[in-house]
Amino acid sequence: MVTLKASQQGLAYIKKARSEKGWAVSDFRWIETASAILGASWTEDGVLAIGISEGTWKRFLAGKYPINAEAFKAYCQVLGLNWEEVAEGEQGSRGAEGQGRRGAEEQGSRGEEGRSVNGKLLQDWGDAPDVSVFYGRQVELSTVRQWVVEENCRLVTLLGMGGIGKTALSVKLAREIAQSREVEEHSKSNIEYVIWRSLRNSPTVEEILTEIIQFLSQEQEINLPSNLEGRITRLLHYLRTSRCLLILDNAESILQAGDRTGRYRTGYEGYGQLLRSIAETSHQSCLILTSREKPQGLAKFEGESLPVRSLQLSGLPEGVGRNLFNVKGTFTATDTEWETLISRYAGNPLALKIVASSIHDYFDDNISYFLETTQQSAFLFDDIRDLLAQQFHRLTDLERTIMYWLAIDREPVTLPELQADFVTTIPPREFLESLNSLQRRSIIEKNNASFTQQPVVMEYVTTHLIEQVCAEISSLEESSLSKIFINHALLKATAKDYIRETQANLILQPIIDELSASFGSPENISLCLSEILSNLRGKPPKETGYAAGNAINLLHQAGVDLTGFDCSGLTVWQAYLQGVTLHNVDFTNSDLSRCIFTETLGNILWVAFSFDSQLLATCDTDCNVRIWEVKSGKLLVICQGHNNWVRFVVFSPDGKTLASCGADCTVKLWNVQDGVCIKTFVGHQHEVFAVAYSPDGQRLASASGDRTIKLWDIRDGHCLQTLTGHTDWVRSVAFSPDGKILASAGADRTIRLWEVGDGEQGSRGAEEQGGRGAGEQGSRGAGGKSDNSKLLTGHTGWVRSVVFSPDGEVLASASSDRTIKLWDYQTGECLRTYTGHQGSVYSIAFSPTGDLIVSGSGDRTVKFWDCYNDNCVKTLYGQTNEVCCVAFSPDEQTIACVSLDQTVRLWNYQSGHCLKSWYGNTDWALPVSFSPIPPSPLTKGGAVQILASGSNDKTVKLWDWQTGDCIRSLSGHTDFIYGLAFSADGQILASASTDCVVRLWKVNTGQCFQILQGHADWVYTVAFHPADLVLASGSADCTLKLWNWQTGQCLKTLTGHSDKIMGIAFSPDGQMIATASADQTIRLWDYHSGDCITVLDGHTNRVYSVAFSPDGKLLATSSTDRTVKLWDWTTEVCLKTFIGHTNWVFSVVFSPDGQTLASASHDRTVRRWDVKSGQCIDVYTGHSHLVSSVAFSPDGKAIASGSQDQTVRIWNTDTGECDRVLIAKRLYESMKLTGVKGLTPATIATLQTLGAIPEDFSCGNSSQN
Repeated sequence: MVTLKASQQGLAYIKKARSEKGWAVSDFRWIETASAILGASWTEDGVLAIGISEGTWKRFLAGKYPINAEAFKAYCQVLGLNWEEVAEGEQGSRGAEGQGRRGAEEQGSRGEEGRSVNGKLLQDWGDAPDVSVFYGRQVELSTVRQWVVEENCRLVTLLGMGGIGKTALSVKLAREIAQSREVEEHSKSNIEYVIWRSLRNSPTVEEILTEIIQFLSQEQEINLPSNLEGRITRLLHYLRTSRCLLILDNAESILQAGDRTGRYRTGYEGYGQLLRSIAETSHQSCLILTSREKPQGLAKFEGESLPVRSLQLSGLPEGVGRNLFNVKGTFTATDTEWETLISRYAGNPLALKIVASSIHDYFDDNISYFLETTQQSAFLFDDIRDLLAQQFHRLTDLERTIMYWLAIDREPVTLPELQADFVTTIPPREFLESLNSLQRRSIIEKNNASFTQQPVVMEYVTTHLIEQVCAEISSLEESSLSKIFINHALLKATAKDYIRETQANLILQPIIDELSASFGSPENISLCLSEILSNLRGKPPKETGYAAGNAINLLHQAGVDLTGFDCSGLTVWQAYLQGVTLHNVDFTNSDLSRCIFTETLGNILWVAFSFDSQLLATCDTDCNVRIWEVKSGKLLVICQGHNNWVRFVVFSPDGKTLASCGADCTVKLWNVQDGVCIKTFVGHQHEVFAVAYSPDGQRLASASGDRTIKLWDIRDGHCLQTLTGHTDWVRSVAFSPDGKILASAGADRTIRLWEVGDGEQGSRGAEEQGGRGAGEQGSRGAGGKSDNSKLLTGHTGWVRSVVFSPDGEVLASASSDRTIKLWDYQTGECLRTYTGHQGSVYSIAFSPTGDLIVSGSGDRTVKFWDCYNDNCVKTLYGQTNEVCCVAFSPDEQTIACVSLDQTVRLWNYQSGHCLKSWYGNTDWALPVSFSPIPPSPLTKGGAVQILASGSNDKTVKLWDWQTGDCIRSLSGHTDFIYGLAFSADGQILASASTDCVVRLWKVNTGQCFQILQGHADWVYTVAFHPADLVLASGSADCTLKLWNWQTGQCLKTLTGHSDKIMGIAFSPDGQMIATASADQTIRLWDYHSGDCITVLDGHTNRVYSVAFSPDGKLLATSSTDRTVKLWDWTTEVCLKTFIGHTNWVFSVVFSPDGQTLASASHDRTVRRWDVKSGQCIDVYTGHSHLVSSVAFSPDGKAIASGSQDQTVRIWNTDTGECDRVLIAKRLYESMKLTGVKGLTPATIATLQTLGAIPEDFSCGNSSQN
């Protein structure tokens, strides 16, 4: 049988052609059409013509293996390609083996968004409109092309009224330049980069610069300068070193409306600095700007012989104008009448389209009759807005409402989406008639199945909406409230993030500005809106609509304190309440449908999509699994049952169950519908890091820190097999698509492959497979080619994640060595290594088509990699902490990523826009520390006894622990606070944070007087020297630093630990330093020399805390191995092991007299131990979440414990009772929820955790919105 396969150049042709076709890879039209070409028809078994199948189609796309020649030719014909140009010839053939997915040097164009051979041309068109139908403007095109290509102008501004065609001209010109560059290898344009961006939604200059620099740097610039000047400098670097064409459309959006002087809106002045820099700096590139007004400051740079020009667009001439009418109908008119008509509307293309529709609909295509009729009016066309005002006046109420909603939505929306916005149900026929009417009039546009408005129309309607809403609110006393404020959501809480932010900036803020001018103050606006709501209270949803949600959103935008706001008995739709303080707000008997609240998320460790892309599951350090509805963002279910961190979550292939695993050493199976735990798999001896379903859903594989992988039978829960061979923690596990191979990866820096068959026979055992793999492969590394090899080596750090490609041909792995590797797992060959991340790569995923790999890293970025070359094709920024996990939705539309900043974000891959974010807000009490001195005079009321606590809310709180009052909150850190320490005199407080710095505070004033910078990673712990001006800090960068805290100078950096340092203690005499580390050891250092004196081994897991006894002879340590140990550090002997805690032990301290120890644990308890006997004296219970820290008061009569239940508890050591609970006001403290509608039980539970009072509530869904 004759076979063919695609060359690397052919693969590029295939990819580009497939992209232009627009069909998904899995679309059956590919193979149906190919089969029809060969004269066959569809059959039930999925095979069409001989040699045509879904499998051959995918192999054809991958280009790795040859397929039947006839099928190959048919597929090429489907794509419109010449098969001879696609097929690999004898000269280019290298065979299937070793071909893999090779370098960019052999890779052709990746389509419009991609790169071409040798970097000839890169294009990014953003949301540029289609200009395939384009009339006239040849003179303008020629002029601007001359300026850009021949005369090397730096900045060209296209000016003209709205609708005149500036956008179309900019796109047409750029497309022609790009096409000539592609066709003519030595084109005069020599353009290397083209990027088009719209400013319609008023992005900040920093956002625009970030996008452009990322594109021009080919995603290589990760850490951009934080200041505007630095970013402009980086842009100018690329404009000098490469020939770039930049287009910024709709610049009037960043200028002051109605000003006509070109002055920038407040907050957008940076664009002026950008334009000036481009205009006056020498470079070889060009920026084309389109605007209705010339931005201020450009005129002085312009001149006929200068590199800055502007072109004022006039209207279309009569001949071209007629062409616009011809597509609308068959119009009758004399030449004079044509000339009169087109000149009357100044040749404005949009105006002519609108008028053409009116003449067609109302004047039977008779231009003469139209001119006779309209000549009787005084209408004079001066601006497109004049015509829009005339058209808007003629609209029906329903048509106006549709126009308002399209302006609010700000992007194309489908008919069902538009209908869902309406307060009342509109008959479908009436709705469609109105849409058709608006479309005929050319004031809305239809793109596929979605509707939107041109920018100038959207701006006009938005302005009209703002004016009407302000008029309604201002005239409240004179007339009843009109329907606009009720029937339209001025901000949609459920909209995509970037759309919602635009609504706030372009709709809410102008309304606030206008109302402030009328009412004088935000408080007066609040009184007015409260009166409006009072009149609506108790009325049905159809009469109240969005009024309450609008009022809340407006007041929050105005900065009004909503404490005590009365929303009882109201329909509150589309209120965005994430991060909004709602103390004592009354929502009694309210409908809260489609409102967005803050979540109580811990640090989220993993995320997974359901196979239909409708649901999203997350798991976190709060021991919970959450299931979300992707479209609405609604929290559906909280699965509770794990008693430690939940590390991993995955949906079953049928979507009915969910598997999770965690630090409690178990794997759990959950019912997706109700969150009930179906089964718990027990057997691992260490935390379980990952779990995977077999493709048939009958087996589970789990990877554990006990160095094993277990295979489980899902039906009866028994362990089918235990696979051993890894020599360290196993961090990841994955089934091949056919279920026959299991891949595992771990901290031993290797990937192992196991033949698991159908689950009956299992693998061949570690000795046969793993041992042979190591013997045959280990010495050769990734380059070995033994067919029997089961071991892949090559990474130099922990292998964090491993995944098979969707077609099962290759394997990808991600590592702490900052790389991603692509493997031919059958031969053991490393096909490609992707570099670019600046931190550990924690997670990777293939796109459903297998074309891309997405990765999440400790460098706080998400990157996308082309599987056919070494290119990073896109980088997403926005996370403020390490990215733990990334996932592609099965429909390939969305990327989910979770970060240690307590957020879940959904991104659109193509646009790079953040679609949705869930933010956690919890005030965990992490470290606690008593002031070592007697009561201090911090308040006018007298002396107080100070306790400090640090939180994940980025603040340090100072408490009078006797009264429970929070005296002061210290702000400055930008991330979690994990370490606190008072100086010996109690005057100075040091705080350590995951923002990588240590701050020093004056206790009496709260002033931060010193910031210690130098650690390269999170700082977990700090300790003051008992006598010297020295502070010690321990970090995730594995170093111990000694600082002169008064001057800020780093005196020493001590290295030796191989993992993060979690705890530090100075000996009482100050001669020794003890450090506790996640590498399971304790090190003792000589304070003066910095030498490591001894290393204490004995714990079997991370060591979190270390403390010297008051006499300095003993050392106590605590660990995630659930124990506390007592050491004679001079002899290196472990004297006692205190056993009793049932979970990780985070903190241990000696009492001031040295007779007892106190320890804090993940098991939610504090234990007090007798040092001599090792017996547990007391167990303090009361916390509802893990206890992260413990401290003795200076007199030893009280113990403070900090917990993730958001409280600090004070325990009496004499009675064992809790004397006091310290808790700061939570976000929703005392918010009333009695009788609310529209919230799920999971959301109610979340709000209660944040302080709400639920009492009796209904979970019923609202009938509307």
